[in-house]
Amino acid sequence: IGRASVLGERGGEAAREERRMKYVLVTGGVVSGLGKGVTASSVGVVLKACGLRVTSIKIDPYLNTDAGTMSPFEHGEVFVLDDGGEVDLDLGNYERFLDITLTKDNNITTGKIYQSVLEKERRGDYLGKTVQVVPHVTDAIKNWIQSVSAIPVDGKEGPADVCVIELGGTVGDIESMPFIEALRQLSFSVGPDNFCLIHVSLIPVLGVVGEQKTKPTQHSVRELRALGLTPHLLACRSAQPLLENTKEKLSQFCHVPIGNILNIHDVPNIWHVPLLLRNQNAHTSILNQLGLVSIASPPDLEDWTRRAENFDNLTNSVRIALVGKYVGLTDSYLSVVKALLHACIACSFKPLIDWIAASDLEEDSAKSTPQAHAAAWETLKNASCVIVPGGFGDRGVRGMILAAKYARENNVPYLGICLGMQISVIEFARSVLGLDTANSTEFDAETANPVVIFMPEGSRTHMGSTMRLGSRRTLFQTPHCITSQLYCNSEYVAERHRHRYEVNPEVIGILEEAGLKFVGRDETGRRMEILELPTHQFYVGVQFHPEFKSRPGRPSALFLGFILAATGQLKAYLSGHQNGN
Repeated sequence: IGRASVLGERGGEAAREERRMKYVLVTGGVVSGLGKGVTASSVGVVLKACGLRVTSIKIDPYLNTDAGTMSPFEHGEVFVLDDGGEVDLDLGNYERFLDITLTKDNNITTGKIYQSVLEKERRGDYLGKTVQVVPHVTDAIKNWIQSVSAIPVDGKEGPADVCVIELGGTVGDIESMPFIEALRQLSFSVGPDNFCLIHVSLIPVLGVVGEQKTKPTQHSVRELRALGLTPHLLACRSAQPLLENTKEKLSQFCHVPIGNILNIHDVPNIWHVPLLLRNQNAHTSILNQLGLVSIASPPDLEDWTRRAENFDNLTNSVRIALVGKYVGLTDSYLSVVKALLHACIACSFKPLIDWIAASDLEEDSAKSTPQAHAAAWETLKNASCVIVPGGFGDRGVRGMILAAKYARENNVPYLGICLGMQISVIEFARSVLGLDTANSTEFDAETANPVVIFMPEGSRTHMGSTMRLGSRRTLFQTPHCITSQLYCNSEYVAERHRHRYEVNPEVIGILEEAGLKFVGRDETGRRMEILELPTHQFYVGVQFHPEFKSRPGRPSALFLGFILAATGQLKAYLSGHQNGN
């Protein structure tokens, strides 16, 4: 029996290796910002729950090589991967939803494609031919998709069963045309049994009439079909559930079976979206299209259901003051928000994030906008904890310093991430050491007391991909610090980085003599990674970004400690942890 079992397993593995990659393409129509990323992630969750291995690719039609030089106001946060890739925030959704580790090649941009084509042209790879969008650019796109889809991202060997591809932007955009054509060619070359197209569209309701309107989706599908792609499923975004006659009209005019018209209406939290898809048998439609019914099992979403319902049923809340530069667009701190959510749910609390523009805390604001200044300080003082996330540039820095000082002096839990750690060093040097001119050379290149400096290996002439990026080890200097205990007393921790400046190694001695302890350093011992204030209940600064590796059901250790401290549970948690509970 054992031998038969082993042979069966080997046979299953062999069958898996022989199978061709299956592709699920998610496109969007009518307007941008419909939630294609969440839809693509949720499709992946449901397929993974059916026992399939899933990988993801995000296509961004912009000319930038990557998201690294884009303003958070322009495109939301820049998500950082283990390999140092600076990518679109949707890849963060994929990693969190599917619990996978992607590479920078899983984010395809027009810039990357054209760069690779031009490099080939310069090398003479095209043998003197005229280089054109078709076939050279479209071939490059197809080859990229097929090679990247074969890279395992779940820690197992061999390629995944299904690759979910999200095409950014809206169907009809000029910049996405080469990708549409390449995907049309891909669908033809791999065959209908290996390609499934899901089109996400909007079903608006006009306030006066109150009727669900299908015409925008009809036009969007017509344009998609004119470009050579026919949707197999429609994912319709709406405020309320779709009416049956709306589905019938969509089916009739969009040539999609009524059973393949999915409704993704507004839900209390996005963890309900995979459940919505499951409840509408989206997996059955996708599996039938891809010929995977025989190897897939019924979707097991028990943990996902419990997580979504637990969040809905939370009654107690914790107020979190987020003091930042880009609070006008909450997507600028999307991973921080998700990490706070994961930690809060683990502590059975609902997060109430108070967004505070750092500049509103500054003294100048008291004169120019007194009401905003007073409101910002009142919000800060009513919060149970303070977090200062990463950022670049000097705008709002004085307000962040004031927030760090308030948290330090009033024993309020504080978590400084990247810039937030550097801010805490500047504030400590000014307030405790009496170095009034202490600053970062990022904000004052001529400061007499540079406590934060430009890293020697950084580039001052090129911005893109020149920072210290990706997963790097931090070695704990003492096993007794809070951070080490939160990380289960590991010797080191590997977290993701994105910074150009670092704490000046020359001032570490005087800072530690005054009470600020650097409990985590890099492998050279000269680069400061984690600081703590032992006299404070939770005053932690980290040079890395722990939010990027936080997952639902497996929150970041630092964010968990931060929320535990804010809710008065940290001491009990750490003592229980030490006792093996």
